[in-house]
Amino acid sequence: MPNTKSAIKRVKTSEVKRQRNAANKSRVNSAGRKFMDILSAGDAASHEKAFREFCSEVDRAAKVGAISKNAAARRKSRAFAKLGDAPVA
Repeated sequence: MPNTKSAIKRVKTSEVKRQRNAANKSRVNSAGRKFMDILSAGDAASHEKAFREFCSEVDRAAKVGAISKNAAARRKSRAFAKLGDAPVA
């Protein structure tokens, strides 16, 4: 249990940040799953759109600090490689 006033405030603010980061990471993971589902379905028309949406979510999460810039770059790079390997139907 925090004793000082500043420690009490720090507990509150860290909980708010934790929830915000969890929501941002969840959005990134959901966009990634959606992208992978579209790739595996073979719907070539929506590959690019899903990739752009995924990159947008990753960049937004990196901008607010939910994930690091390097993690964002790594995720986008791996997604782009999968996009290139996807069969065009």
